[in-house]
Amino acid sequence: MRIFPILAAIAVSAFMYMAIFEREALLNTLGFNGAAPPSEDTTSLSHVADQSLVKVVVQRSQAKQLDSAIVVRGQTAAARQVAVQSETSAVVISPPLRKGTRVAEGEALCELDLGTRDAQQKEAVARHAEAESRVPEAEARVEEAQARLDETLIKLNAAEKLGEGGFSSQTTLASAEAAVAAARANLSSARAGLSAAKSGIQSADAAVAIAEAEIDRLTLKAPFSGLLESDTAELGSLLQKGSICAQVIQLDLIKLVGFVPETEVDHVSLGAPARARLAAGDRQLQGNVSFISRASDPSTRTFR
Repeated sequence: MRIFPILAAIAVSAFMYMAIFEREALLNTLGFNGAAPPSEDTTSLSHVADQSLVKVVVQRSQAKQLDSAIVVRGQTAAARQVAVQSETSAVVISPPLRKGTRVAEGEALCELDLGTRDAQQKEAVARHAEAESRVPEAEARVEEAQARLDETLIKLNAAEKLGEGGFSSQTTLASAEAAVAAARANLSSARAGLSAAKSGIQSADAAVAIAEAEIDRLTLKAPFSGLLESDTAELGSLLQKGSICAQVIQLDLIKLVGFVPETEVDHVSLGAPARARLAAGDRQLQGNVSFISRASDPSTRTFR
């Protein structure tokens, strides 16, 4: 029997016992007493850690409530703009006003030649006076016809009573009845004449109003206060019905017209506050939404 393997087994068992159950004593015996690592290694690790950190800037912030906004492109437009057109045909007799001139509401822009309109107006007034003079005559005829009718009715009543007593013939009674019928017809004719006379007055009134309106059309006035966008019609030029005397715009209020995409139009509401920045001079404007189109532009699919 060999002794060496037995001794080796005992030595291994003793080492395993020391390594498991007496580990600290074994480490102390071998010189591993758990001392702190050298300071150089600690310094090196700290330096590496410092190099791996990222520097940041901290700023204190405060929560704010922000309204949703839509940014669109648009253009400016005058609050009001109108082309003053002639309503009659005549020659301009007033000197022109140059574009850029400020005009007041009701100020004359173009004066047109009177022509024969004054004579037509006087003729209409004369016809009106003539029509009025016919009314008293027609009223007198009505009264006369009414009186004749009353007279014939009295005679008819007398003839009927005499006929009942046998003192009047049938011929007399028939003659009285015919006279009553004729008087009634005469009264109807007189009343028709009176109605025609009154209608003549109304027709004359209309003729006078037409003549005066035609004269009023000879002065083309500014419908509101504003600026002339164009020169007024030149002196001596002929203005036909519908010809333009001048263009007038009002800039006291400026409209900003924007075009909103279909995807954003539901986010816009009437009366909502709006801000704009003009391309020229970076001028800032503020206002409110006053109109939203119900139909989109077929070419751009945007809403005005």
